Amino acid sequence: MVTLDKVYHAAHVLKNVVRHTDLIKAPAINPDADVWLKPENLQVTGSFKVRGSGYMISQLTEEEKAKGVIACSAGNHAQGVALAATKYGIKSVICLPDGAPISKVEATKGYGAEVVMVEGVYDDAYAKALELRDEMGYTFIHPFDAENVIAGQGTIGLEIMDEMPDVDAIIVPIGGGGLISGVALAAKKLNPNVKVYGVQAAGAPSMYNSVRDGKIERLDTVSTIADGIAVKEPGENTFNYVKEYVDEIVTVTEDEIATAILTLIEQHKMIAEGAGAVSVAAAMFDKVPVKGKKVVCVVSGGNIDVTILSRVIKRGLSRSGRNHSLLVELVDKPGQLRGVSNIIADKGGNVISVHHERAGEGSDINGCFLRIVLETRNFDHIKEITDALTAAGYKLV
Repeated sequence: MVTLDKVYHAAHVLKNVVRHTDLIKAPAINPDADVWLKPENLQVTGSFKVRGSGYMISQLTEEEKAKGVIACSAGNHAQGVALAATKYGIKSVICLPDGAPISKVEATKGYGAEVVMVEGVYDDAYAKALELRDEMGYTFIHPFDAENVIAGQGTIGLEIMDEMPDVDAIIVPIGGGGLISGVALAAKKLNPNVKVYGVQAAGAPSMYNSVRDGKIERLDTVSTIADGIAVKEPGENTFNYVKEYVDEIVTVTEDEIATAILTLIEQHKMIAEGAGAVSVAAAMFDKVPVKGKKVVCVVSGGNIDVTILSRVIKRGLSRSGRNHSLLVELVDKPGQLRGVSNIIADKGGNVISVHHERAGEGSDINGCFLRIVLETRNFDHIKEITDALTAAGYKLV
């Protein structure tokens, strides 16, 4: 069993391995609550994972250290194990699915690990890691379900309670459940009145479903931009800790996650990956009762692939009414584009792309379509522009 003493021991051991991430006030997240961020995206390796893997590796026997460690991961856990093993002078082997982002593969190598690329998905990498463990005698470092990993993650709970003893609620992302198990245990042992809420992506609700139905359940598929918490089945240990210490689990949509990522970038100059932003999304969209409360959102990681980030920003802009596409049906004659442009300019919209196309079969032979992409302030601004166009006699499709 993980005890509070073990979490304190982990904090002592990790003093020279991890960075203490100070809480950051975040007034833009929810005006009805006093929201603070625990920025584990600023942790070494860009994720909280180094805490759990670092503590587990530190507790290995001399014989286990001599043989080395093995892990499987699509990203953050891989980097945490690699860094921690290198710190302790231990060989590390990481099995990665061949679809893992190149940036994460290179980062894992950069921290000193031997990387084995495995054809398929995470489950295939996991199977290969167990095969190599049995063959070579490596110690397997589980991403979330080992007791020492949970104790290491619990050091986040200690830091929050030490810095803000009067916190009312802590909101934590859930994938396999290692992070929230450690945080909830530490926080509740220090103050049983603290509420701990877990958040999953709606496209990967494995712990949500399992707790709801009272038994561990495995999802057939997962689909979310929050790849760090896209876990099909929670751990046996983590399931039990979550049942005991977590007050409620909620889910957030892809659009809510995208909006949270964008808000963190714009309002707090902070990059979070999808998994790290789900806690912020839960506070932003009132998925948990935060009104009038002092709340800490654990931003668990910041290792987002730049190509995904660009798509997320675009989606977040659309979701918040900052980017809008119009299709205007026109009569193909001189001056039409100028008329539309004048109205948009008068209303303060910014045209970022224009595409003119002839009308197809079944339309007026003199007709054409104008596809315009605009930068706007919000949904009210979009309505102001569309109302003005309609009032001027333009037909919006």
